[in-house]
This record gives sequence, structure tokens and C-alpha cells, in this order.
Amino acid sequence: MLPSESLIVLAQADNPVLIILVALGAALMGMGVIKVLGYLRKHDAEKEARQIIEKAEIQAGARRKEAEVEAKELALREKARIEEQLNDARQKLFERERHLDKQQDMIEQRAEQLQKQEKMVENNQRKLTEKLEDANRRQSELDNLLDIQRQTLHQISGLGPEEAKRRLLERLDQELAHEQGALILKQEKEMAAICDDKAKEMLLTSIQRFAASHTAEATTSTVDIPSDEMKGRIIGREGRNIRSFEKATGVDVIIDDTPGVVIVSAFDPVRREIARSALNKLIADGRIHPSRIEELVAETQQEIEAQIRRYGEEAIQETQIRGLNERVVNLLGRLHYRTSYSQNVLRHSIEVAFVAGMIAEEMGMNADLARRAGLLHDIGKAADHDMEGGHPRIGADLLKRYGEGAEVVHAALGHHDDIRADMPYTVLVAAADACSASRPGARRETLDRYIKRMQELETIATGFQGVEQAFAIQAGREVRVIASTKLTTDESAAKICRDIANAFEQQLTYPGEIRVTMIREMRFTETAK
Repeated sequence: MLPSESLIVLAQADNPVLIILVALGAALMGMGVIKVLGYLRKHDAEKEARQIIEKAEIQAGARRKEAEVEAKELALREKARIEEQLNDARQKLFERERHLDKQQDMIEQRAEQLQKQEKMVENNQRKLTEKLEDANRRQSELDNLLDIQRQTLHQISGLGPEEAKRRLLERLDQELAHEQGALILKQEKEMAAICDDKAKEMLLTSIQRFAASHTAEATTSTVDIPSDEMKGRIIGREGRNIRSFEKATGVDVIIDDTPGVVIVSAFDPVRREIARSALNKLIADGRIHPSRIEELVAETQQEIEAQIRRYGEEAIQETQIRGLNERVVNLLGRLHYRTSYSQNVLRHSIEVAFVAGMIAEEMGMNADLARRAGLLHDIGKAADHDMEGGHPRIGADLLKRYGEGAEVVHAALGHHDDIRADMPYTVLVAAADACSASRPGARRETLDRYIKRMQELETIATGFQGVEQAFAIQAGREVRVIASTKLTTDESAAKICRDIANAFEQQLTYPGEIRVTMIREMRFTETAK
């Protein structure tokens, strides 16, 4: 029997004592149960509190790690930014030091020249003083001798001073008349020789100051094709593609048995260039049909027009000429596609502009006006396919129509001696045009000398420790140096770059400047298999 059942049995008896005992037992049992329940609740609460504390600690640790990671990333970014600023500052400092070194060298050279000039001036002054003293002494001696001779002559001749002076002057006039004529002829010959030498010197100086290279442009346009099958696609069914292309471009497309080549023929070089570029685009695109041909030809024509405009603007910027009409700028750009006697006409015009301007400077004339006339003297060649007449007459009419001055118009009209040269700038342009046209391909140095200079630059650069390779580019105006990442650091690479530049200055003689660019980089390559 269970205890509770026994208590119930006792409670059913009529004994009050038993009832009280049962009640006390029940109360004690209730208090025990309450204590047990309280203990269990406290134990669960403590367990739950420990779990909450553990979760909070875990979250706090995670947040602390995230904060540490963010702080490290921020520190790395800040370090990279500071390093970048330091590199920029270091580069500027190097450039400033090089500039200051050059200025210091120039100042020292000028100081040496001034010292030499001061010494020369002092020597000249001393010599001049000695000569003046000697001249004064000789003059006094001569005066004394003249007085003695005058008195002697008076005594011998028995003539008075006035009569002797008159006879002497008459005799001198007769002798000087003959000598004067001979002297005039002599001076005229000497002046003619001086003028001839001076003219040659002006021309040679101007040509030497501007010795441009001329590259002969291709006078025939050919288009390479990937295979002979492409010829059939260009011709099209029953020749519709080639007819559409020729109609849209105004050129003749010649397709013969020559393998891998299609020839584009046209009298107008601009149309020929448009056709060549459009045909290259069609071959690359692969979609060759009449509508696509018309679309690409129109697109290429716009590109060539923009290119022509850019060539004209580059020419006027190079020659520093302002105020040209927009149409004249476009005509200048068209000269890029025209050749004459193996010379590119636009480059020829630019050279004539510079040579004419330099001759004008040598003669004390307006160099800007001479350059303007020289640049525009062959402008008629850009329109002689569309207008009748020779290019001097066409160019003069166009320049006059677009508001150019009388000197420029006359230079364009008379630079081939078709008319009498009434203006000096016409003679300058004609001389510059003859100098340029008679020497295509002129260079300041031969090919062997050029190659030798490139090799010298690369040899000097590769002679420094830590340099792997060196390449001379831009005709020797820049040297690219590849540094070894194992043998150099950023700081040592900067010093090597400076040392190479100093070596060039000490060991070589060259015009202008040579820029040394040091490249140091790390490369990591992996292969996925």
C-alpha cells in the first residue's frame, strides 16, 4: 500500500489525532514538493543563464574578430594609400632633382662662358688701350713730320701755302677719281659675293634646322583576303555585290588570278581609301550583300571625313597657324592621301611651311605669314580632281574665296614661277618648295649611325647590375628598362634609373632629351590542369 493511500485510510477514521497527523504529513509533503520544485526551477534558471552567457561570449568573440579584421583591412588600405602618396612624392622629387641638376649645369656653363667673355673683354680693352696709345704717338710723330715737310716744300718750291694746297688738291682729285671707280667696281663684286654667300647660308641654315623625313605613300591600294573563296563572295551572285560596291564607292574593283589580293583602283585617292577601308571591314564582317555594303561604305565615309578633319587640325597645330577657314582645314586633311614625286603632299606642305618660316626669320621678315603661305601653297592639289586647271590656279582661287590675304594667294599662284613674283613671300615659298621637293627622304643621320646609337643606349642601360633588358624606342628619345625583381627593390630601381640617365649624359652626345623609364613588377603564373 502506498503512503498516500495509508494516509487516506487513516483520515477516514474518526480519531482527531490521526486527522491532525495526516494534515501535518500532508503539509510537510507539500513543503517538500515546493522545495523540490524551487530547486529544479533554480537549477533550470542557472542553466539557462549559463547558456545565455556562453552565447553572449561567443557573439562577443565573433564581433571582436570581425572588428579586428576590419581594423586590419582599414590599416592595409591606409598603408597602400600612404605608400602610393610616398611613391608619387618620390617620383616628383626625382623629377625635380633632375630638373634642378640640369638647371645647375646650365648655370655653371653660363658662368664659365661669362668668365671667358670677361677675360676676352679685358684682353681686348688692354689691346685697344695699347693701340690707342701707339696711334696717338704715331699721330704726333706724323704731325711733326708733316710740319717739317711742309716747311721744306715751301722753301724748295717757292710757293705760298694757299697755292701749294690748291695744286695738291687738284692732283689728289685726279688720282682719286680713277681710284674711286676701281673701288666702286671692287665693292660691287665683293657685295655680290657676300649676298650670294648670305643667301646660301640662309637656305642651308633653314634646311638644317628642319630636316624632316619623307615616307612615300602607296599609290596603289590592295586588299588582302584570307582565301580565294572570298573573291567569289565579293563578286556575289551574277556580280551584284561588286556592282553595288563600285556604285557606292565610285571605284573599280579588280579581281584577277593574283592569289590573296584584290586591287582597288580610283583616280581620287580619298575615294580609293574609303573603298579600301570599307572592303577590309566587309571581309572581316563576313556579311557581304548590297544593303550591308551600302551601310559599311556610308559608315567608312564618315570615318574618313573625320580622319581628314583630324589631319588638317594636326597640320595647323604643328605649324601654329590660326584663323583658317573650316573648308581650308578639310582641304589640308585631304592632302594626306595625295602623293607627288614619292612625297606625301601634306608632309611636304608642312616642311615647306617650316623652311619658309625659318628663311623669313633669317631675313627679318614675318615668319608666321611665311609659314602660312608655305602650308597652303599646294592646297589646289586637294581639289584638282574636281576642278579644271593647274593646282596653282585652283589653290589661289580657293584661298581667295575663303578670305586669305594677298601674299598667301600670290604664293600659291606663283610658287612654280608661272607668273612674275611681285611679292617677297612668293619667292620664299618657291625656294622652300624647291628645297623640299629636291630632297625626299632627307634625314639628319644615316641608317648605320641610327642603329649604332640605339645599340649604344641599350648597351649602357644593360650594363648596370639588376637590369634584365633595355629597349630604345621613339628613335632613341626614350629607353625602357626592365629591372629584376629578385636583384632590386623599388628604391634601388629608382637609383639605377637615375644612374642610367647620368651615364647617358656623360657618355653620349645627343640632341634634345632621353627619357629613361624603369619598370619593375612581380608576375605570378599558375596553370590549371
